[in-house]
Amino acid sequence: MPNNKDSTNDETYRVRKLEITDKNKGFMELLQQLIVCGPVTDDEFQNRFKEFESYGDDHVICVIEDATSSKIIATGSVFIEKKFIRGCGKVGHIEGIVVDSSARGLQLGKKVVNFLADHARSTGCYKVILDCSADNKAFYEKCGFKEKEIQMIFVRGVNFSPFLFKQVNSSPVGHSQQVEGAIEIYFI
Repeated sequence: MPNNKDSTNDETYRVRKLEITDKNKGFMELLQQLIVCGPVTDDEFQNRFKEFESYGDDHVICVIEDATSSKIIATGSVFIEKKFIRGCGKVGHIEGIVVDSSARGLQLGKKVVNFLADHARSTGCYKVILDCSADNKAFYEKCGFKEKEIQMIFVRGVNFSPFLFKQVNSSPVGHSQQVEGAIEIYFI
């Protein structure tokens, strides 16, 4: 019988949309592995969850729950941008992909990305785009994405020097990564 670490079966690792109770299952702690997050109270979490819920299919947060521990061990999100171009087309934007350090190598990140890309496709998006660091480029290419163009960023109240973020008031902005390009996948 295979060890759960060697298997990503649907019974052990359940892929689903974020639920309001997931804060108590380690969701915020998981996000800390992606970027430094400030504390979020239960009320703040519930209010933001309800806000996301009001967007319907235009903003979806996917999680993977480990059934053996009842912990959230992977997450990512997609939001749907509605355009005037391409016949009032839609573009899916994937962000915030993270897999718990104890569960990496199990193809869970790929499951999250596929869930989000499939969601974008089902809403009629003609393409899905994301930004990633050079270190993560190969992973997204394995998910079917191709590098395209250059990504730029402007953050109010932040001074930029090459590949270093520093907040004007000297308090930390959080974890940051060098982003070298945008990666896209088109649905044909």
